Amino acid sequence: MERALYGPGGFFLRERPAGHFRTSVHVSGLYAEAVAELLCRVDTALGHPAEVAFTDMGAGGGELCAGVLDVLPATVAARVRPYAVDLAPRPAGLDPRITWAATPPQCTRGLLFANEWLDNVPLAVAEADEGGTVRYVEVRPGDGTERPGAEVGGEDAEWLRCWWPLEPGARAEIGRPRDEAWAAATGSLAAGLAVAVDYCHVRAARPPFGTLTGYRAGRQVPPVPDGSCDLTAHVAADSLPGAVPVPQRTALHALGLTAARPPLALATTAPAAYVRGLAAAGEAAALTARGGLGDFTWAMTPVTPACAEVVAGLS
Repeated sequence: MERALYGPGGFFLRERPAGHFRTSVHVSGLYAEAVAELLCRVDTALGHPAEVAFTDMGAGGGELCAGVLDVLPATVAARVRPYAVDLAPRPAGLDPRITWAATPPQCTRGLLFANEWLDNVPLAVAEADEGGTVRYVEVRPGDGTERPGAEVGGEDAEWLRCWWPLEPGARAEIGRPRDEAWAAATGSLAAGLAVAVDYCHVRAARPPFGTLTGYRAGRQVPPVPDGSCDLTAHVAADSLPGAVPVPQRTALHALGLTAARPPLALATTAPAAYVRGLAAAGEAAALTARGGLGDFTWAMTPVTPACAEVVAGLS
């Protein structure tokens, strides 16, 4: 999975996510407005430091980082230090204020926001055989053919016992690399809040056969690790260190996003404003819809006590 996504000629070193699937960032600029509001709340919780960082993990084409910069209040924009973190090359035409990096900056104070990043952190798949022995699932890169491999042991086995115990015939994605990646990301903050947004699950509702799949050009495809497609698996939100999971619809509503239609009278007095209001309501509905993007989870890890209050305000 790591080689297919990030190795020489890997999928994410050649492709931009926007060319293959829609994230909340691509659905509407309202998403960037909500993230900007969250950054302002973190800034306030930190006492308005001389410099406040916004770190966009897994930045793709840098759309979220640029969108947040465009809508920040001037008082915050003057102090914000934006970072876009991705292994792909810097996109042409990206706002020059944005620092492009392969790893997050260290000892910053502010908001680290990872939109659909953890689902692409490579992991191993395990399956319990009829006797209950849990083995790694090995896959042939050329065509995706699978076979049972070695018995799972060590830290991976411990992770499964704690977070995803398997019945015979069931399958799991071992989330330990995601936990470690999240600990490293949150550890880059000296103060502030880290948020991971992804399709997630918790121990009480783990999918019995896992979630690993592929995407190419907007379509779901078999997860063949040959570099031709995105490989993604949902995130075990409850195993992420220090994370408080909240549904996206709940967080966005708390940040002021509403799908309410504009008053009908506006259609007569200000028709252009009415049309814009209808469009915004439709976009907000898409971002918060049940069975769609609203089912994403915001896994929030406050690094400082003041930011725990920010999280409480979104729950």
